[in-house]
Amino acid sequence: MRFKLIVALVENERTDTLLEAARQAGATGSTVINNARGEGLEKARGIFGMEITAQRDMLLFLAEEHISRHILEALARVGEFDETPGTGIAFQLDVEDAVGVKHQIESLISTPRAD
Repeated sequence: MRFKLIVALVENERTDTLLEAARQAGATGSTVINNARGEGLEKARGIFGMEITAQRDMLLFLAEEHISRHILEALARVGEFDETPGTGIAFQLDVEDAVGVKHQIESLISTPRAD
C-alpha cells in the first residue's frame, strides 16, 4: 500500500471538528501536536503594537493514497481554509515507507474504497 501524510495546521478551537470530519472521510487515526505557532502574510498586531499569535494545533494523518485526497478536501471544506483567511492550511506529502500500520492496513482492506 502507498501512504500519504496529511498535515493540517488549524486554530485549536477547530481541532475536534476537523478530527471528526477527517474520520468521516476515512481517516483511521491521527496525531495532534498542540501549541504550534504560525504566521500569515503579515504579523498580527494588537494593542501597543505587540505581536499577536494565536495558538494552533498540528494534525497529522497517515492515510492510504486512494482516500487521502478525500480527507484533505473534507478538512478544507469543514475548516473553511479557502473561504476565511487565517483559519488554517492543510497539505499532503508522499510517504516513502511506514511501519506500525498493520492494523490500519487491515481496516482499509475491509473498508470499501472512497473513489
